[in-house]
Amino acid sequence: MTMRTEYDVVVIGGGPGGIGAALGAARAGADVLVVERYGFLGGGATAMMVNPFMPFETGGRQIIHGVLQDMIDRMTAMGGYGTAKGPRSFDTEAFKIAAEQLLLEAGVDIVFHAFLADVQLEGSTIQSVRVATKDGMKTLKAKQFIDSTGDGDLAYLAGAPTEKGRQQDGLAQPMTLCFRMAEVDIDAMPPRKEISEAYVQAKAAGEIQCPREDILYFFVPQPNVVHFNQTRVIKHDAVDPVSMTAAEIEARRQAWQIAHWLIKNVKGFEKAYLQSTAAQLGVRESRRVMGEYVITAEDLFTARKFDDVIGCGCYPVDIHNPDGEGTVIQRIPPGEWYDIPYRSLVPLKIDNLLIGGRCVSSTHESHSAIRVIPIVFAIGQAAGVAAAQCCQSGDQPRNAAITKLQAELLNQGASLGDFQLKAAAGK
Repeated sequence: MTMRTEYDVVVIGGGPGGIGAALGAARAGADVLVVERYGFLGGGATAMMVNPFMPFETGGRQIIHGVLQDMIDRMTAMGGYGTAKGPRSFDTEAFKIAAEQLLLEAGVDIVFHAFLADVQLEGSTIQSVRVATKDGMKTLKAKQFIDSTGDGDLAYLAGAPTEKGRQQDGLAQPMTLCFRMAEVDIDAMPPRKEISEAYVQAKAAGEIQCPREDILYFFVPQPNVVHFNQTRVIKHDAVDPVSMTAAEIEARRQAWQIAHWLIKNVKGFEKAYLQSTAAQLGVRESRRVMGEYVITAEDLFTARKFDDVIGCGCYPVDIHNPDGEGTVIQRIPPGEWYDIPYRSLVPLKIDNLLIGGRCVSSTHESHSAIRVIPIVFAIGQAAGVAAAQCCQSGDQPRNAAITKLQAELLNQGASLGDFQLKAAAGK
């Protein structure tokens, strides 16, 4: 395998958004490269070990398909998706392999162990990016670029406007280091409420120092394994390396402390052990890239539909307190969904760049809903299709032909809510 230096589309980041972007672009006819800093794909789903998928059904209807469904089908065939106790859980290793298979089958080039370092601009156009590798700095050129870093790294380095955190003080949602306990007697575990009550008492007694207010765990495909989304690291900045270093250290301290408290105090964990922690902290919120449209909480609560819809979501506003304890969940109307508009993927000031991840243009509140993996898959796929079509037409993303984009998304199996229903009815 050789590393080429010029493509139609270069995707920075191989998480769910990057996977969606690469497949969307390649299936729409583009020559695509994915650049990933780790030695595997998956991002939040693998490096951060976020599990399971959050809901993507409402009113008895699945509202996200496309690349998300491709991944589910591939992992299911591998025996790596869903259990009776965790119907949307997945095997992290199966996820990595399924993603690689799908990208390679689509003709996508992948380069691992490459970290975005710099951007070269000419006016408002990205001419190339520089990535750091073990073999030195490499320059990559493309007609269109997609930022699927999750943190808006490419957009930020290119000079696109970004925001961080909530309006009143700039604090972002806390980060969580996911961890797993193995050899758990799951049938012997007390009810979740009872474990949470014991946890609260342990905090009050000084046995545990963790800002989270209760116990949060999930079941995964592996037998006798329990997945904890439990640690809470507050008042740190996910795009500040010094702050992030301190956050990682604090998160591992919390994980070790909570794991051994479980072993000592909770029925079913007597023979359990800390099996693994994620390769990196799970980041809920960092930069948000300001675009042609800013998605608001009101858009979500009113289940707003957009003419330039490129994907749908139903996950609620879910804000883990940036200051400490507490989680605010505000749901959208039952059976409803909200649209993600294409304009929120188009950053201000930069011409040949699309956002294919959780850092699309949104407020702190709305970001807390659209950040989840199923929605990010849909956002990425749309960014990829738009980038490929812009390569073919010569247009820049802000001038993309929306109806052509939507038609290709439907052709690729994506779901577009009411637009899809109207298209099927010939309206």
